[in-house]
Amino acid sequence: MHWSPNGPDLVVHGDNLPVLTALPDASFRLAYLDPPFNTGVRRERHRVTSTRSDGGTAGFGGTAYERVRTLAAAFDDRFADYWGFLEPRLEQVHRLLDARGTLYLHLDYREAHYAKVLLDALFGRDSFLNEIVWAYDYGARTTRRWPPKHDTILVYVKDPERYHFDAAAVDREPYMAPGLQTPERAARGKLPTDVWWHTIVSPTGAEKTGYPTQKPLGILRRIVAASSEPGDWVLDPFAGSGTTGAAAAALGRRFVLVDESADAVAVMAERLGQVAVTAAPR
Repeated sequence: MHWSPNGPDLVVHGDNLPVLTALPDASFRLAYLDPPFNTGVRRERHRVTSTRSDGGTAGFGGTAYERVRTLAAAFDDRFADYWGFLEPRLEQVHRLLDARGTLYLHLDYREAHYAKVLLDALFGRDSFLNEIVWAYDYGARTTRRWPPKHDTILVYVKDPERYHFDAAAVDREPYMAPGLQTPERAARGKLPTDVWWHTIVSPTGAEKTGYPTQKPLGILRRIVAASSEPGDWVLDPFAGSGTTGAAAAALGRRFVLVDESADAVAVMAERLGQVAVTAAPR
């Protein structure tokens, strides 16, 4: 695999960890990660003991820790394996973001609170920007509890003093009570908040690629528009159907997409047109 900031957009087939490791520091303005929870890959369970350290990352109450993986595992032992898979990839993404860069980590609502603790340790608590709730109204329902109809997207910045965010570039939404606004404001709409009401990809719509975990283009367009500029490089290590690349291309950004699924790579190649496809380094 060869990548250059002056080279073409790239789709990489293979394990994303060696791909991330091979990329140079500070190469990307934006990284979006939508990792699978159940990867189907056998991994050995392991523990890392938290130790106090003056050189560590600030944790609860200002106390420094070298690692907080054990802390999360103490609350949910199932999470230890998942974080053992995800943590080194997020460490690489942190390295790959430039000084104005932003991470969007898209997770199931059942895992987001554990990830928040661990990302606070990796990025620093001051680098936490938002917890976005993507709410939708589709799928099976239950009458035994409030039906869960949202995903969580955690947003962290590389440098809380320098990150890029362009609210003016983001699509606007209708006011929920337009009668309370002036006609001009009602016609213009409002900036989105940290709760995004957006439908899923319609099973019968033109946007559907057939890939099972495809995310809506509208969600990724908003992320790319807000946190990058034309010409910037965007990274998606769990690219799936290639929605991040489609949004980046439509908005004049460059992209590197990675997925270990041959089906995903085939969908991306068809969706994104004349994109370069290469194999991950071993």
